[in-house]
Amino acid sequence: MEYGYIKVASAVPLVSVANCNENVKNIETLIAQAEGQGVEIIVFPELCLTGYTCQDLFRQHVLLDAAEVAVMKLLEFTNQLDIIAIVGAPVAVGDLLLNCAIVIQKGHVLGIVPKTYLPNYSEFYEKRWFASAQDLRSCTFHFAGHSVSITSSPQLFRTMDGVTFGIEICEDVWAPTPPSNHLALAGADIIFNLSASDELIGKHDYLLSLLSNQSARTMSGYVYSSAGFGESTQDVVYGGNALIYENGKLIAQGERFSLQPQLQTAQIDVEYLRSERRMNTTFTNAQRRMINEDIRFIDADVVDHHDFVLERTVNPHPFIPQSDDMERSCNEIFSIQVMGLARRIVHTHAKTVVVGVSGGLDSTLALLVCVKTFDKLGMDRNGIVGVTMPGFGTTDRTYNNAVSLMNSLGVTIREISIAKSVTQHFEDIGHDMQVHDVTYENGQARERTQILMDLSNQLGGLVIGTGDLSELALGWATYNGDHMSMYGVNASIPKTLIKYLVEFVAKTVDDKSASTLFDIIATPISPELIPADEHGNIKQKTEDLVGPYELHDFFLYYFLRCGFSPRKIFMLACHVFDGTHPQKGVSIYSEETIRHWLRTFCRRFFAQQFKRSCLPDGPKVGSVSLSPRGDWRMPTDAQSALWLEE
Repeated sequence: MEYGYIKVASAVPLVSVANCNENVKNIETLIAQAEGQGVEIIVFPELCLTGYTCQDLFRQHVLLDAAEVAVMKLLEFTNQLDIIAIVGAPVAVGDLLLNCAIVIQKGHVLGIVPKTYLPNYSEFYEKRWFASAQDLRSCTFHFAGHSVSITSSPQLFRTMDGVTFGIEICEDVWAPTPPSNHLALAGADIIFNLSASDELIGKHDYLLSLLSNQSARTMSGYVYSSAGFGESTQDVVYGGNALIYENGKLIAQGERFSLQPQLQTAQIDVEYLRSERRMNTTFTNAQRRMINEDIRFIDADVVDHHDFVLERTVNPHPFIPQSDDMERSCNEIFSIQVMGLARRIVHTHAKTVVVGVSGGLDSTLALLVCVKTFDKLGMDRNGIVGVTMPGFGTTDRTYNNAVSLMNSLGVTIREISIAKSVTQHFEDIGHDMQVHDVTYENGQARERTQILMDLSNQLGGLVIGTGDLSELALGWATYNGDHMSMYGVNASIPKTLIKYLVEFVAKTVDDKSASTLFDIIATPISPELIPADEHGNIKQKTEDLVGPYELHDFFLYYFLRCGFSPRKIFMLACHVFDGTHPQKGVSIYSEETIRHWLRTFCRRFFAQQFKRSCLPDGPKVGSVSLSPRGDWRMPTDAQSALWLEE
């Protein structure tokens, strides 16, 4: 396991019913292919050594003996291989015949897991041949040249690099309380399911939903392999499903109804799954019921790892909704923002809201949320007071966009220049106006906030915050300046998402507003606290100073949401942004550039916690939030040394 990833495979071989010799050859071929691709664990369908559809042939000693010989052949074949293979076969234990998963590695049977729930309804009648694991008394018996222990108790298998997996068989996952519930609570990171599920109209969609939900509920990887071409079609058809899930997300899927064998591989991020479980106290509380469970742990042998190559698709913009219906996702985000602000307005009986409108992205989004909120509450848009406060760095482009947008949206416009008041302030404190340092910049930001706060008192309204999640992560806000408001509608919206939201609104408003919004989207991000250049263009560009928000939002998501180390985040970022795997709309950065801005992110994130410790209220929109009252509670004096060293 490298960077927390383990490579697994779901295999669907061609089957010859009751021909174990042919079946074992097909299985060996897929095992060899998987081994060559660096797969560490591979699972095959239920009863794949014999075929699931043998019916009363399961009563024949010839077939049972042939299945055992086939297992012996697999043991010999895997003798020099590291890969762990899970195959399905009928196993006779004393007076019982069990439908089993056999776990094999390096020529040894690591364990045998019997099926618990036997379907015996409609087209299924497994109880005609097989007994349940519940009928089994733990024992040791001779099988395939080995002395093997078998038990009805839950069994977990552990690889030498710390991955724990469990097994259930087909109907088990359809039961009201699947064995995988207990296995996951006992520590299984991944569940493997050997299945033989027939195809019926509508059943496939239900199966996908079932597996997705089970993977999400147990916060596990779920690898599913179901019988395919070659099984008897006497009464039903088997489509051959190869499916791999990670925490509810489908990450690999084979071709259904294929006439060819299938091998679907994927890297499951075990580190991510464990991080999710640790964060979810409901999961850890549920583990209490496992204290008295009799669970058998089986250790696998050492695996000689191949050189690690990341094979997964990594989302370069993890905050951007991946839904096919982007309009629906954006509408949902706006609805959360609007409902949050609407409740605050109703609670405070405010008749107005005051928002500073700079002509930049953040204040634009905040203004749009105010407009939608007033419309929803049936309030006159005149109650929205948009304040433009030109200063020493304000350019004509942003000023004109701010005024134009407020005009076309029909809100009340106030223009209050900060030049005189800030100049007087600098004289009062003895600051040289020609020194464009942090005092020069923050003095302007705080003056603007004072104007908004005092104006809101005068009008009996609320100051609406404009700062976003990305700025809060980097501390790119003036303490007690734009850092402060009475309700921060953008508090959990990252910079990369704001562009999409503004663009979404631009497609729904009048032409004049839309034209302004698209120009705002195209304007370089800047606090405009430094005078413009000789051509009147923005001189102070935020991303030149703190780094590209595309990178910082990527860092923030995997740092905060997944708890990944800088080493892993760096590897993922290089995979996405170095140009080796070009993706539409994704910029290219060198490794040196990525490392530089990752160091900046870690340094600033730790140093700026004091600003986040006293954030105003604001609605949580996505899975990442920096609210000190909710998702992120970090000591202001925490040291960044470990992260920077790595």
